[in-house]
Amino acid sequence: MKPKKLLRYIIILAVLLVILAVVGKKVGWFGKEEFIQVAVEKAETRKIVETITANGKIQPETEVKISPEVSGEIVELHVVEGEFVEQGKLLVRIKPDLYISSKDRAAAALNSSKARLAQAEAQFINSELSYNRNKSLWEQRTISESEYETAQANYQTSKAELEAAKYSVKSAEASLNEAQENLIKTSIYAPMSGTISALMVEKGERVVGTAMMTGTEMMRVSDLTRMEVKVEVNENDIVRVNMYDTANIEVDAFLGETFKGIVTEIANAANTSGLAADQVTNFNVKVFLLQSSYEHLFEQGYKNPFLPGMSATVDIETDIKYDVLAIPIQAVTTRADSIYEELADSLDKKPDEDKDERDVRETVFLVSEDGTVVMREVKTGIQDNNYIQILEGVEVGEEVITAPYSAINKKLDQGSPVEVVDKDELFKPKKKKDRS
Repeated sequence: MKPKKLLRYIIILAVLLVILAVVGKKVGWFGKEEFIQVAVEKAETRKIVETITANGKIQPETEVKISPEVSGEIVELHVVEGEFVEQGKLLVRIKPDLYISSKDRAAAALNSSKARLAQAEAQFINSELSYNRNKSLWEQRTISESEYETAQANYQTSKAELEAAKYSVKSAEASLNEAQENLIKTSIYAPMSGTISALMVEKGERVVGTAMMTGTEMMRVSDLTRMEVKVEVNENDIVRVNMYDTANIEVDAFLGETFKGIVTEIANAANTSGLAADQVTNFNVKVFLLQSSYEHLFEQGYKNPFLPGMSATVDIETDIKYDVLAIPIQAVTTRADSIYEELADSLDKKPDEDKDERDVRETVFLVSEDGTVVMREVKTGIQDNNYIQILEGVEVGEEVITAPYSAINKKLDQGSPVEVVDKDELFKPKKKKDRS
């Protein structure tokens, strides 16, 4: 046989063997089909609570920052941090010497103004009598017109001086009142009953008053019996938060404890942070801690369980659905529209023309009786941390594939062969082969 003919036969034989191998693999003549191990769970009705999670700090619902209205040296400090004070208790006294001097000067100025007023009144009475007398004489033509005009001018002058003296007395009285007020302000009293939650000054320090500037913050008085958590909620979630929504609160200082709260305040203006390109927009939300949820802490000896500045995590319950069909959240993935179009073609079905044009569709995978995957589009509703509501696409009792997520997300497809195993078996570590 010629070499060329032999080579041709070898090539034809090789091609036939490749075709035979491909066909045999597909029809199952030889080779083992690869199964994907999966775990399943039945679709059931259950309660779903949709939540928004946010982190924040605990703070008193009512907290008063105390700054002096006058400047000076602290000569008396009657409280310590953590002390409970009643409304009206003397907290701080600022050195009053300067303000006593100011009051004395104002009092002396007032007395001087009153003396000038008395003098002006006497001059006015004298000039008024002289004016009336000269007016009568001028009408009788016994004095000259210039003498009458002089008397009239003296009368008008003394009248104006009397008015000025009266205003001077009023000004001096106002200065005295101001000096007295400043002297009173050297003693600072508690504006409310509460705990000294922060103390920033000590005896002997000089403080700046708030008359012309911000002033020195000396301390804070807080009502620690009514606490709240201030959290920041992202702009995408804030529209779902409503006043008086309930919330579950976890405080880092009390691990394993969950407390109850309600939303009492939602900011109307946003907080922005970061540069323009990476700017984050959040809204402040205040959640009041319900005392009934932490009464047991008082029995354990905590006088004030929550202190300003403690870290907390808040789960705000924005929606609650009862007895709704739900499946594990990890069972839902997305698939491109093109996959559904190919599936419709293979089943000789027309694509749903009524559906909105979308790039992807929410999808779940079920296991058919012959052990292959059925891909199904679903419509979802609210979700919690573990389950998601199914509005369309799955019936009660149907088993959906819930694990592994790597298979759900990428590997599974319509008709994929699978092997259903227990979830614990699925994630059991594989034993290493003994190489000995």
